[in-house]
Amino acid sequence: MLVAAAVCPCPPLLVPEVAAGAAPELDAARAACMDALGVLAASRPDLLVVVGPAGESGRGPHPEGTRGSFSGFGVDLDVCLGRPDADAVTSDGDGAEGADGTSPASPGRELPSSLAVAAWLLERTGWSDASVEGLGVGEGLEAERCVLAGEQLGERAARVALLVMGDAGACRTLKAPGYLDERAADFDAEVARALGAADVAALKALDASLAYELKAAGRAPWQVLAGAAEGAGLGGALLYDDAPYGVGYLVAAWS
Repeated sequence: MLVAAAVCPCPPLLVPEVAAGAAPELDAARAACMDALGVLAASRPDLLVVVGPAGESGRGPHPEGTRGSFSGFGVDLDVCLGRPDADAVTSDGDGAEGADGTSPASPGRELPSSLAVAAWLLERTGWSDASVEGLGVGEGLEAERCVLAGEQLGERAARVALLVMGDAGACRTLKAPGYLDERAADFDAEVARALGAADVAALKALDASLAYELKAAGRAPWQVLAGAAEGAGLGGALLYDDAPYGVGYLVAAWS
């Protein structure tokens, strides 16, 4: 059953080595992420699952011990999901497709960037409270399948916590990656309200097509959270809401 969740943005710029001279601009976002992870630790989970958007090669499960790298962003920095001595080979080798629309992980895959950022956050907190696994979710995955994946995650252990990675709209300003879209501010505001209120129904109802048009990569992971949280009775708190670089970054904690 889900006992806690943290929602964080996933830009590689959260990692100071990647951001370089721009690192101070996201200090407040990093601090909020640390606070949200503190809520996860306080919940004493048996299992922590990190959920984030992923391209085709990064979709599906990522066992504890899976490694990631920021070399693609010009930085010689590696991370590991959970314990580095864990055997990062899935035990489910039948190739069956899961609710997230992907097959089980194969040995040797690297973490997608969203989960690499999560691994960096966990390493920074010195996380050692529970086993850690990752799930990369396709940004276009239908809401119903996201919710089903979340329901399945919530049944994985007696006490499950989620670290949910994902950005809001990338169309908040003229200089944003997706240019300015007047719909982005209202979309992000509704997501912020829903995350702050732990409003499961509102997250399930997010418009996937609109989210795609606004380049809101967090839509699918948020709906996985909604599936896991159904009936859990968690309360929410919004810890950060801003749009540096024209991209909506939200941090929330549920417990």
